[in-house]
Amino acid sequence: MKRFFAILVIALTVGTVATVAQRRISPVNNAATATQAVNTNRNENDTIDRSKLIKYKDDKGNVVLVDTVSGREIIDSTNISKVPPMIYPLIYETTIGVNVWDPLMRLFGQDYGTVGFSAELNMHNRYIAVFEAGLGSADNTPADNNFTYHSPIAPYFKIGLNYNFFYNSNPAYQLFAGVRYGFSPFTWTLRNVTPVGDYWGAPSPMQFPNVSATAGYLEFLVGLRVRIWRNISMGWTARFHSVIHRSATEHGKPWYVPGFGTYGSPLSASLSIFYTIPLHKESNPVIPQP
Repeated sequence: MKRFFAILVIALTVGTVATVAQRRISPVNNAATATQAVNTNRNENDTIDRSKLIKYKDDKGNVVLVDTVSGREIIDSTNISKVPPMIYPLIYETTIGVNVWDPLMRLFGQDYGTVGFSAELNMHNRYIAVFEAGLGSADNTPADNNFTYHSPIAPYFKIGLNYNFFYNSNPAYQLFAGVRYGFSPFTWTLRNVTPVGDYWGAPSPMQFPNVSATAGYLEFLVGLRVRIWRNISMGWTARFHSVIHRSATEHGKPWYVPGFGTYGSPLSASLSIFYTIPLHKESNPVIPQP
C-alpha cells in the first residue's frame, strides 16, 4: 500500500510539472496579436498597416507616412514641431523711460512739445503694459505773421500695450508693435490776430480769450529698442495717430494737442532713453536656436 501511494505522488508531481512547462512555452493567441503592426483608428478607412509604410519630409519639415498598398499619406503627429513655450517668467522686469525727442527738436526750431515719461511692466518678455505721461506746450507764429497760436504747459496721459516679436530671444533687443489711448486737458488762445484788409484803415491786433479743451486720441506704433550699456537702453518709435474725440468750442479746432502733436499731421516719432529694473533672479534661460 505504501508503495502504491508513493507511485501515485510521483505520477501527480510529474504531471503537474509537465503541465506548467507546457503552459509556459505555448504561444498566446488573441485579438491583439493579429493587429500589433496595425494602427487602428476610429474609422475603418483610417487604419494603416505600419509594416507597409515609407517616410519622407515635406517642404514644411513634417514627417509624412505613406501606405505603399493604398497610397494614402498622413502626417506623423508624433513628429510635428511644437510652438516653443515662453522661456521668460510672467513678471519679468519693469522699465522707466524719458522721451527726449521733443526737447531735441525744440533745439532745432520746433515750436511745440516739452517732455514725456513712461513706465512699463514686461510680462514673459512678450506683452508689455505701458503708461505714459508728460507735459506739452506750443507757441507758433505762421509765416504770414497775422497771429500767434499759444498753448501753455499742460499734462497728457497715455495707456496701452506693446507686443514684442522677439519674446524668446535676447531681451537686450526688442522689435514691437503697440497701441495707445491718449488724453489731455489743455487751454489755447490766439494772440496778435491781425485782420486782413484796410477797408477801415490800419487794422488793430486782436486777441481771442483762452479756450479750455479736452481731447482723446488713439495711436498705433512700431518700434525698436536696443540695450546700449548694462540696464540702459535706447528706443525709437514711429506713430500713426488720430483724434477720436474732443470738446466742442466756438473757435474751432486747436492747432496743437499735448502728447499728440499738431492737428495737421497723422504721424509723429519718439526717441527715448530707458532704465530697466529686473524683477526676477537671473536664471540664464535657454534661448531656442532657429
